[in-house]
Amino acid sequence: MEEGQEAHWEVVQRILFIYAKLNPGQGYVQGMNEIVGPIYYVMASDPDLSNRAHAEADCFFCFTALMSEIRDFFIKTLDDAEGGIKCMMSRLSNMLKSKDISIYNRLKSQELHPQYYSFRWINLLLSQEFPLPDVLRIWDSVFSDEKRFDFLIKICCSMILIQRDAILENDFASNVKLLQNYPPIDINVVLTHAVSLA
Repeated sequence: MEEGQEAHWEVVQRILFIYAKLNPGQGYVQGMNEIVGPIYYVMASDPDLSNRAHAEADCFFCFTALMSEIRDFFIKTLDDAEGGIKCMMSRLSNMLKSKDISIYNRLKSQELHPQYYSFRWINLLLSQEFPLPDVLRIWDSVFSDEKRFDFLIKICCSMILIQRDAILENDFASNVKLLQNYPPIDINVVLTHAVSLA
C-alpha cells in the first residue's frame, strides 16, 4: 500500500457507513460486509487503473443496486414477505422435497431445519461457503440469470443433493457440521448440477 493511501477495509467501512446513513430504516445489518466485500474486491483489482480509481464509487453503486434486490433478507419484519428469507428457505425446502424425497425426509426426521444452514447460504449469497474465486463464479452465474434468486435456490439445492450419500448416512451432528461447513468442491460441479435442475 502506498503511503497516504487508505486501507481497503477503510473504504469498505465507509461504503457501509454511508449506506446505513442513507437507509435509516434498515441501517447496517451484520453480514452486509460479506456482500460488499466481493464487489469491492472486483472493483479494486480492475487491471485498468482508470477504473480502479473509481472503485469506491462503483462499488457503492453496485452494492446499493444489489441491496435494493435483497433488502428483504436483511429486514426482520419482512422475513415472511415473498422476497423474505423465510420464503426463500421454504422454496429451497420445497425444491429439495421434489428432487429427492429421501434427503428431505432424512433432514426432516433429524429436525435439521433449513434455517440451521441455508439462512446464511441465501442471506449472504453463498459468500461465506466458498473461496473468493468460487464466490465470484457463483455470483457471475446468479447475476446473469434473469431469475437470479431462482438460480441461487437451485445452487443451494444442488449443494445438498451432491452430498446425498453422506446426508443419508450421517447423524444429526454430522449433517449440521457438513451443511454449515460445506466441504471443498469444484464449483463447476455444483453449477452444472444446478443448471440441470428443471
